[in-house]
Amino acid sequence: MRLYECDHCGQTIHFDNRSCVNCGHRLAFVPERLAMHALAEDEGEGTWHPVAEPGYKVRLCANAAMDICNWTVPTDDPNVFCPACRHNRLVPDASTEVGLNQWRRISQAQRHLFYSLLRWNLPCTTREQDPEGGLVFDFLVDEVQPDGTVVPAMTGHEDGLIAIRAAEADDATREQVRVMMNEPYRTMLGHFRHETGHYMWDKLVRDGGRLDEFRAVFGDETADYGEALQRNYEQGPPPGWQETFISTYASTHPWEDFAECFAHYLHIVDTLETARSYGMSIEPQQHEELSVEVAFNPYHAQGAGQLVSAWIPFSVALNSLHRSMGVPDLYPFILTPAVVGKLEFIHRLVHSRG
Repeated sequence: MRLYECDHCGQTIHFDNRSCVNCGHRLAFVPERLAMHALAEDEGEGTWHPVAEPGYKVRLCANAAMDICNWTVPTDDPNVFCPACRHNRLVPDASTEVGLNQWRRISQAQRHLFYSLLRWNLPCTTREQDPEGGLVFDFLVDEVQPDGTVVPAMTGHEDGLIAIRAAEADDATREQVRVMMNEPYRTMLGHFRHETGHYMWDKLVRDGGRLDEFRAVFGDETADYGEALQRNYEQGPPPGWQETFISTYASTHPWEDFAECFAHYLHIVDTLETARSYGMSIEPQQHEELSVEVAFNPYHAQGAGQLVSAWIPFSVALNSLHRSMGVPDLYPFILTPAVVGKLEFIHRLVHSRG
């Protein structure tokens, strides 16, 4: 994620900011421009404009009223929600403090996802545009039985419908699940990127005529998915899975392998863009093999190899910093040649959209 400047006073601002700490102007992300702007309100019109462009009118996303979203909508767009929020169907109960806080954290992750989708012009039709396969999100609450037993909501994807357990917006709940599942990494943004990977498989691989190319890299997705899941839960990953898969869950089935690789591709690109925006470079003395500078735009990388060549030294350094603070590694994964080949497939797929 890149850094921005307030276009009124020049103060450094960030993607999630709502107001400039220096000049006090309202800040918002304008999706069609992929940029943050300082806004001025149009008296009596219900619209806003960038401070330097009085003629460019926008409306705040309807979810801005509850401080859930800081994106805008073009004034000629009939939808009151921004390009991210308009995909939501079931949301947490904003009338409660718990529900409102969950929704704010969920929305933050969702907007980071949609930033990447917009950067690459990836398909994200709504259910109004595509009733059978449009992208739609349900943020589900847990079911409480009469005896007080909690039945957790399930996170998953089916034909464009992505269900995410709202309770995992709470750090304690999500960490409890991570430990129970013996996972090295679990975040709300990771859920969004993984489950959206399944949607992208439908749109770009299945509907895009790339099944043969996909199978050559990931394997035969016609293998029974239910049996694959059952085998994974009963037997665990196959021996030597680390050589071929980015995670144990990726080894379950080619669909999950693709979704995991899609999520990691977004992890790597977006984090490298952040490093580039901050001008970060690594030059460890007497360890020149770890020297790296992100001298290219990660969103326009030449290939997965270019991304990985920069990412590995950065992730090693970041993991070392985390260990120095006594916290888990930021990126506890290994990018083997087989995994890089899968990331290259994702790269070609993403960039085929122009």
